Amino acid sequence: MKKATLNIKGMSCAHCVNKVETALQGQQGVEKAKVNLKKEIAKIKYDETIQTLDHLILEVKEVGYEAEPAK
Repeated sequence: MKKATLNIKGMSCAHCVNKVETALQGQQGVEKAKVNLKKEIAKIKYDETIQTLDHLILEVKEVGYEAEPAK
């Protein structure tokens, strides 16, 4: 399992957090996704043989938020 952190912009409430978490957790290979509104990040644990970080970023963008790998 691989762990990654994404910086997410555009979230303003608990509904936004839920939307992003649901989008990420619904992806094949994602074991866990936890979004922190205050820090504007998502911590993801996923199987890199099934899922790519680029695809997860795309899924966050699909639900209306900006995302990029944390430095």
